[in-house]
Amino acid sequence: MAFHEVRFPAALSFGSVGGPERRTEIVTLANGFEERNTPWAAARRRYDAGVSLRSLDDIQELIAFFEARQGQMHGFRWKDWADYSSCRASGEIGFEDQLIGVGDGATVEFGLVKAYRSGPADEVRRIGKPVAGSVRVGLMGDEVQEGVQFTLDDTTGVVRFVTPPAVGERVTAGFEFDVPVRFDTDRIQVSVASFQAGDVPHVPVVEVRL
Repeated sequence: MAFHEVRFPAALSFGSVGGPERRTEIVTLANGFEERNTPWAAARRRYDAGVSLRSLDDIQELIAFFEARQGQMHGFRWKDWADYSSCRASGEIGFEDQLIGVGDGATVEFGLVKAYRSGPADEVRRIGKPVAGSVRVGLMGDEVQEGVQFTLDDTTGVVRFVTPPAVGERVTAGFEFDVPVRFDTDRIQVSVASFQAGDVPHVPVVEVRL
């Protein structure tokens, strides 16, 4: 499967339904207690792109995008309107939003991540599809400049420093990001009469591991 570095039209994904999915295996023991385990190290996100379609023009744009991706064959970028930045939805992106590493005097590459915290627990998510031009990076509380002190690969989410951060230096970043996905179907069924009557097609989209 190839991955196309193109974003699903943001105007069509706005209003879509979806979010993170986990897989938990639960075994109930004879004494009533449970054993719970998960084969997944990270969540996988699912969406329905059909919910947000509002006109026949939207349908045609969806079909064109679907055909260009050859159905499930090629992945693409998706903007999750409920979770697309390193900061709170009401905030502005800052270069100290997320801790992405600590310098050791030798390492020059750091991958973007986003931490989800609640109480004593947290989950760190790797960010592989940052939005070009949105990434801000900091070292020990000072912002550094892209193209001068670091470069960014916006297809992998890797920040590469010209000079390795010194031992103990905190490396931080703020950014917008997309979710790598593919269509989870090879068929789109649309009835114009039904659509005009308020019935929308089901167009499942699922996150891919890269």
